[in-house]
Amino acid sequence: MKKAVFLLFASLVLISCMSGEPKPLQFNSDACDFCKMTIANGQFGAELITEKGRYYKFDDVACLIHFAKSNTVVPYKAFFVCDYLMDNTLISVEKCYFLKGGTINSPMNGNAIAFASKKEAERYQPKFNAALLSWKELYSSY
Repeated sequence: MKKAVFLLFASLVLISCMSGEPKPLQFNSDACDFCKMTIANGQFGAELITEKGRYYKFDDVACLIHFAKSNTVVPYKAFFVCDYLMDNTLISVEKCYFLKGGTINSPMNGNAIAFASKKEAERYQPKFNAALLSWKELYSSY
């Protein structure tokens, strides 16, 4: 009986660890896994989850991309970025629209921001004088 309860508990723990959902960034506490700077701004943060369920946190989408490109041995499951308009709200990169360049000034000079909707990205595009990019285009640009 104890063995069955233990197996059930262990299975639930493993399933919850591999859910693929982002974990909130802890500002002024978490350090960027690429540049080692303390993550301080909820508009620029990012997160990567590996196939094994390990979480890596970043202070800038550029750090996330540089980390992913430099660690080609580790298989990745998911990439998340903070929505520029919703402090510390991580969303899947596949659902984002990005602005890059112009007058955007991010923590590690990646100078890119993410939006959950194309409408919002287009609304901010003239303000920042930035290029509108997809995730694939942004990833290729670094």
